[in-house]
Amino acid sequence: MARRKRVILGLGNPGAKYAGTRHNVGFEVVDRIAERCKISLKPNLRTNAITGKGRWRGYKFVVAKSQTWMNRAGESARSLQRRMLLGQQEFLVVLDDIHLPIGALRLRQGGSAGGHNGMQSIIDSLGNENIPRLRIGIGGDFERGGQSNYVLSKFTEEEKTIMDTTLNDARDAALMYVTDGIVPAMNLFNRRTTTHSGAGRSEGTEKLDR
Repeated sequence: MARRKRVILGLGNPGAKYAGTRHNVGFEVVDRIAERCKISLKPNLRTNAITGKGRWRGYKFVVAKSQTWMNRAGESARSLQRRMLLGQQEFLVVLDDIHLPIGALRLRQGGSAGGHNGMQSIIDSLGNENIPRLRIGIGGDFERGGQSNYVLSKFTEEEKTIMDTTLNDARDAALMYVTDGIVPAMNLFNRRTTTHSGAGRSEGTEKLDR
């Protein structure tokens, strides 16, 4: 019997201006997977993404970085789904989350977008909330009205140290999804790290165009 397809789709904004920002942690996870698995990433105009094919412990998979603006990420997801004939559970979307503290990871089998415009675009484009996702905590230490500037800012030096470990954990969680599926990855990697980030706040979930 053929093995299931797996696609890891990292969310972010394209362009050097946004490299290293909080909103682009999904891209960083894809880059770390590509480095670990020696994957060559190339632009794929048909899917509005940078993509590459890899293999991990005998399992083939595809990594992708959406090249639309964040709030149009569904265009890439829909193109990938159509070209690869993917089922809903064969995607893993990797994204930032202001409601989780720095250093926290949360894998989910599905659910609402939680105020994240990129995830909402994917849900709207695919017509289903049952899409696995890996949420990476970027903290939420901003005043009301400051979300846009916050998610497009870069991490502090102290936060970079925490995020280096977190992004490696996210890479490993995504690779476990490839080999074992979402539930075993959830059981192993879902955790919360105590920080001083002031995350978990529910206020200020503004709509972002980028």
